Order: sequence, then structure tokens, then C-alpha cells
Amino acid sequence: MKLAVLSGKGGAGKTFVAVNLAVTAKQAVYVDCDVEEPNGRLFLKPEIETVTPVSTLLPEFDTSRCNGCRACVNACRFHALVYLKERPMVFPEVCHACGACSMVCPHDAVREVPHPIGTLEQGHRGGVRVITGILNPGEASGVPVIRAALAQSGNAAPLTVIDCPPGSACPVLESAAAADRCLLVAEPTAFGLHNLDMVYRLVTLLGKPCGVIINKETEPYAPLEAFCRDRNLPILGRIPYQPQLAQQTARGEVACETVPAASQLFSTLLNRIAGWCT
Repeated sequence: MKLAVLSGKGGAGKTFVAVNLAVTAKQAVYVDCDVEEPNGRLFLKPEIETVTPVSTLLPEFDTSRCNGCRACVNACRFHALVYLKERPMVFPEVCHACGACSMVCPHDAVREVPHPIGTLEQGHRGGVRVITGILNPGEASGVPVIRAALAQSGNAAPLTVIDCPPGSACPVLESAAAADRCLLVAEPTAFGLHNLDMVYRLVTLLGKPCGVIINKETEPYAPLEAFCRDRNLPILGRIPYQPQLAQQTARGEVACETVPAASQLFSTLLNRIAGWCT
């Protein structure tokens, strides 16, 4: 089973839940798709086995062959090309590497060249295989790195935990689309409910079954309870606000290994998820 863990914003506890689920499962794959700020490795501290570059393709133009027909510019649906000063020019941050420009050029004046945008780290922590996508600073889109990370996850493990980026933009959609089910982490506040609503709409558009984890709960928040009840969203777990959990997390420790109550909590949660999926 591939389980995507999402939250409508950063800081809700998405990585906390994802890391502890993977460690509790003992035999699992953890994929960090939050490629702009991958922090799962700070907790898991895997033994790195391979580091591979991730590249995308950018068009390069041979001006000796180009006659200015603008076929490439007209074919680009992302407006990544413009014809200036008697030559085509590409905006790398907009290019989607679709290859249309090279296919339509009647004079073979376009070739695609690799452009490095990030790296992929792979390693192990006990029985947990850790795959981390890392986007190079300054790159506009982490989607190619996310695709590369997910492509390495395979289907052999009984549980693959996909730690999605926060929010509900394109990188989140790319990450969640690979999952069988989605786990939405929410805080019991008005802002937490607003963010839950955003990410719930996304996974609904994808047609993914989803459940909710309420994190940092001090008492039930009635509007959040009503939101889940009205949409038949199962609340699979409640993580109480505890200073000890916050301290363990700040130290980069995996709570289910150091706090007995957290160990029991995530074991119960994993069992509920297993029952939810059958």
C-alpha cells in the first residue's frame, strides 16, 4: 500500500506522522517528496548508499540552422519560448521539457540538453528504505525531482509512506497522485480547518480515499469534528499536544522509539490504517 501523508500548511505535523508511521511499520519505504525542504532525513538519519543527479531537458538552438520560422514558439503551450534578436530564447523556469519544440522544428535546429535541477538520496535505516528528493536552490519546480523519487519507490514493500509537500499546489498533486490512500494531518483550530479543507478538495479531485489525523489536540474542535462528520471522513487518530513530543521532535528524535506513549499511539494508528484499507 502507498500512503500519502498531507497537510494544508507547513508545521501541522505531516513529517512527524510520516516518519513515525514508517519506523513503526519496521519494513517500509519512506519517500520524502517535500523536495524544497526535505527534513525526514534529519529524523531517520539513514545510511546513504547512493546519490544520483536529477536532470530535466532544455532546448538548445542551432542558430546556423534556424531560419526564424517560429514553429517552436508557436508550438510551446507553456509560453517558455520567445523569438528575440533573430533567435529563439527559452525561459528555463517555465519550460516543462515536453519536447514539442524539437519535434516541430522543420530544420532540426533544436536539440535537448540535460539541465541538473536536484539530487536523489537513497539509503536505509534498519528496515526502512529512505528516498529523499532534494531540489537545487533557485529552481522553479520540484515536480521532476518528485517524479524521480516516486519512480524509485517500487511496489515490493508492504507500506510506502509518501511525505508530501505542504499546501495544495502542483508538487502536492504529483505526490498524492501516486498513492492508494491519503492521510490528512490537521490541527484543531480555525486555520487548521481551513487548510484541511484545501487539501481535502485536492485529494477528492484525485478520487483518493482519505482519512484524518488530528495533531496537537488539547480538546475537540467542534467545527473540525463537524467537517469530518459531514463528509464521512474517518478520524483515524488523535495526537494530544504534549511538550515531551515537541522536545523530542526539536532534538531530531523519532518519538515512537523514545516515548512509550508515542510508540503505543502509532502502533494503534498503523492498525487502524490497516483495518481502514481492508
